[in-house]
Amino acid sequence: MAILKSTLTLLIVVLMPSLLLGAVQQHPLLMEGKQALYQRVLSKPGAHFYEEIQKAKSKPATPFSVFYVYNRKTKNGATWLQLGHNRHGELAGWMPETETIPWNQGLTVAFRDPVGNDRVLLFNEKDNLKALIDSNDKEKYRQLYQAAESGELDDNSPVIAIQPRTHIDILKDFYLVPIRDHEDIYIGNEQARILQVSSVPLLPAVESKKADVAPKRAKASDKKIKPFRSAVVFVIDSTLSMDPYIDRTREAVRKIYDTITKEDLTGDVSFGLIAFRDNPQAVPDLEYLTQTYVDLQQGQDAAGFFNQVSSLKAATISSRDFNEDSFAGVNEAIAGIDWQGQDARYVVLITDAGPREAGDPLSGTGMSSASLRQLAQDKGIALSVLHLLTPSIMADHSKAEETYRDLSYYPGIGSFYFGVETGNVERFGRVLDALATQITEQVKLAAMAAAGKNMALERQAKNNQAEQEKETDQLAQFQAKVAKLGYALRMRYLQQNDKQQIPNVFNAWLVDRDINKPRRQTLDVRVLLTRDQLSDLHGIMHQVLITAEEGLLSPRTFLHDLKSLAATIARDPEQLGTTTRVTGARQGNLADMGFMREYIEDLPYTGEVMNLSLENWQDWPAREQISFINRLEEKINYYQVLHDHTDLWVSLDGGPISGDSVFPIALEMLP
Repeated sequence: MAILKSTLTLLIVVLMPSLLLGAVQQHPLLMEGKQALYQRVLSKPGAHFYEEIQKAKSKPATPFSVFYVYNRKTKNGATWLQLGHNRHGELAGWMPETETIPWNQGLTVAFRDPVGNDRVLLFNEKDNLKALIDSNDKEKYRQLYQAAESGELDDNSPVIAIQPRTHIDILKDFYLVPIRDHEDIYIGNEQARILQVSSVPLLPAVESKKADVAPKRAKASDKKIKPFRSAVVFVIDSTLSMDPYIDRTREAVRKIYDTITKEDLTGDVSFGLIAFRDNPQAVPDLEYLTQTYVDLQQGQDAAGFFNQVSSLKAATISSRDFNEDSFAGVNEAIAGIDWQGQDARYVVLITDAGPREAGDPLSGTGMSSASLRQLAQDKGIALSVLHLLTPSIMADHSKAEETYRDLSYYPGIGSFYFGVETGNVERFGRVLDALATQITEQVKLAAMAAAGKNMALERQAKNNQAEQEKETDQLAQFQAKVAKLGYALRMRYLQQNDKQQIPNVFNAWLVDRDINKPRRQTLDVRVLLTRDQLSDLHGIMHQVLITAEEGLLSPRTFLHDLKSLAATIARDPEQLGTTTRVTGARQGNLADMGFMREYIEDLPYTGEVMNLSLENWQDWPAREQISFINRLEEKINYYQVLHDHTDLWVSLDGGPISGDSVFPIALEMLP
């Protein structure tokens, strides 16, 4: 008996490593035609895990969580997937395939605001959409669009859904539109992409019975729609010689407060003010880089605003050169002001100097105009620039104008830049008065429309906007853009109780450009990352750049590491750190492993890095190479700022913001 026990013990000892090794060697299924990319899926809202196929549910899955596919089985005509939390064999359970979305790349799209433009049509088959585009049949498109818009699509229609008529804030009503397949096509002379997508809201649609009850309850309790609120934060240069513009800004705000009081809109329009100078480490007597004089709570009424701003004076000494850190002031307005509850959000930069951009050793932000603009758009803020073109032999106004135009660009409308010739104070005052008056008028129109009054005024405002767009005068064009943005924001506000939702469509085809206006993009391409993944990306990119600057990476390895990083983000962010040499990946980067092409091919959209070859890099002059590296550093700084803005992140399980919270990052902000 003792011999038998000894034999069994020895057998277990011998077999145990093999058993353990067998468990470790379990891998997910590969994507078709791939050697290194595994099949992945997203769990739909409401999905559950099962310990065994068609047995009792074990636990719910967090919506839009990513899982690896380890096995597929069909039972009673239904396909089931065995899913794992990672690619290392940690299994989660079984799930019906119908409760998942294929997620073989991390790209998703978000619908742009449709106000003033056609909404996106979703088709049942690629061939139907492609035939419509190829034939350029405007009449057929019009008929399909009208049927979809009126909700009168018949069973034989190739259109199965239409983009909601209202703007849906992805941070308030989170949704995903993952890209499953694509095909390049031309609409006229514009290159476009036909995309196969799934369209899934995080929360289920409100049932019709409940939707019918809601208005009655609201009426019974006499519940009113919340007032439309606008906020304007002035970011004003307070360096030498700016006193006349500071005084004129005070005057403009005082006029608006008088109007607000007369119209009984006190509290519905708030003003804030932030002053900026320049890096005090370079010139200590400047005293500060930025200073918030008035926040939006203090600026709800005239007394609060002017009590706070009374001490604002221009500096008595000059900054180091003609550039000043206006970006630090704008960043403080975006990050330091509490914008919660504001339906329309404006930041107005007033300066006569060029900005300190990323790469400038005196920059307080390390951010570019593109990064700062994206951060503002992430928070729903429109940036305007009143650029005082004061005479100076030192000023490079043309370069500053180019940067400020880029900073103040708003998608679908244009740049909110206004250059004040010679810095004329009277001209500056007229522009400021016009801007502030328009914003206040928007609040008045929204209040009337919400009360069901004077919708004719809203229509007249729309007509006035159309007339202004025809004007060639700079101020009229500027006002037309403000009016267009204001109209879009009011429509969002007035339709907030209209429970529009992204259509819940598992398989549809759409095109990423407006069929009637091919130059207009209808979608924003994004990559869904967790907060932890963004932190990893920040660290690895920083490490790649530092190592390259120290001369420890050859140009080839530098580019291959960057391309590996970009491709990994688009394909499988869970693998960050395992596909770059600089992080000590055992097999090197994707080029070393021979998988670079496999990762990049089939992606419908690629960023700047993935399209850059070693030959192109070596052909670039030193200035262009430095500019490229500066752009990467700007993105690294953006990642840090975005990571720290916890109000932008979405917790899919309803819990507090954590490393698993997600944000759909614009593709152009990735490497």
